[in-house]
Amino acid sequence: MPLAFDEAEGRYQFEPVDEATPETLYERRWALTVLERVLAAVQAKWQQAGRGSEFEVLKASLLGEGPAGGYAAAAQELGSTEGAVKVAVHRLRKTFRTELRAAIAETVSDPGEIDEELKYLERALGA
Repeated sequence: MPLAFDEAEGRYQFEPVDEATPETLYERRWALTVLERVLAAVQAKWQQAGRGSEFEVLKASLLGEGPAGGYAAAAQELGSTEGAVKVAVHRLRKTFRTELRAAIAETVSDPGEIDEELKYLERALGA
């Protein structure tokens, strides 16, 4: 049975290209590790403040969206008001940003590099 090289070449030309390199995979893993560490730190702070269950309901809002099911559903689940949930989400995001900046500050030698490193982190995540 002869090998059909022309057929094989045509078969794979429509396959999606995986542009991941060892460097991009490493950078993405680094970025995810930083985010996981920051998320764990924020969660610990909220738990220490007695707000662990609130954190669990609101943590999805760290992705730039509202809480799962919307603010009204979160308020009902937490026995709170929609306005109070919006304030809590704002505070959670602020705490997350502060912790993220602190984590990044540990990785740079000059505080002026923090913003550039945050952009690098976003690029590594493909955001």
